[in-house]
Amino acid sequence: YFLLCVNYFFYGETVTDYFFTLVQREEPLRILSKYHRFISFALYLTGFCMFVLSLVKKHYRLQFYMFGWTHVTLLIVVTQSHLIIHNLFEGMIWFIVPISCVICNDIMAYMFGFFFGRTPLIKLSPKKTWEGFIGGFFATVLFGLLLSYVMSGYRCFTCPVEFNNDTNSFTVDCEPSELFQLQEYNIPLVLQSVVGWKTVRMYPFQIHSIALSTFASLIGPFGGFFASGFKRAFKIKDFANTIPGHGGIMDRFDCQYLMATFVNVYIASFIRGPNPSKLIQQFLTLRPDQQLHIFNTLKAHLVDKGMLGSLEDA
Repeated sequence: YFLLCVNYFFYGETVTDYFFTLVQREEPLRILSKYHRFISFALYLTGFCMFVLSLVKKHYRLQFYMFGWTHVTLLIVVTQSHLIIHNLFEGMIWFIVPISCVICNDIMAYMFGFFFGRTPLIKLSPKKTWEGFIGGFFATVLFGLLLSYVMSGYRCFTCPVEFNNDTNSFTVDCEPSELFQLQEYNIPLVLQSVVGWKTVRMYPFQIHSIALSTFASLIGPFGGFFASGFKRAFKIKDFANTIPGHGGIMDRFDCQYLMATFVNVYIASFIRGPNPSKLIQQFLTLRPDQQLHIFNTLKAHLVDKGMLGSLEDA
């Protein structure tokens, strides 16, 4: 029940964001969208009251134990999956590059540790070494730069997913933003004598990929350390035996634990700006007097900036 409530809360807002026109077209959907948060909270309160009423003497501890684990699991699983869906809507590149960097770091840290590892890194994972940690970092940054360069040239990876009102379907076709257009950058004087170049042509996204791969290399492994500590706390070797010799699915994705959240926060903080199409859609849903007020305010602002006069002269 709580799983359904949390999914309704998260994905209800996503549907409203990306299917705004479709939602406004149908009366039941419009009501669900308008009072979405209240309905979600009412559903949670219903579940909370049901839990309290279901408490049985001599089983209080077990029931509260399960209640707590339910919330922790939902926080980890549903929140992460919801953020991954949001990242996908920004473009496939924001999903593929981060997870690929985590996978690369996991492999290269093992390789460097296997061949050069001497110094233990952390007691939670005795086999992890400083040599593997540092070697994996440099290898992942280089891998992120190369993968970003290749993927930035394809629109199917760089274009965000948009809903086409005419065809009632999603489209992935756009004019690439400045992030995915080759630009020339000056190389610092210190490095010019080493590489022999004064400038280099690269995609701005490659610079962002350095931040993504750095996080995947330095902070991502702590998701694995967290999982190792969790297993030690409950005295288990693997989360499951789905993959013989390698544990369950969670054992393969423990380093991905924080990546989806970081990418989503990074996009919201440094990449995503106001969406004109969504603003227009919201503007059209207002009352006529509200629309007129916004129009007059915007007109006065453009006149003050000198932009409206130049447009009228043209």
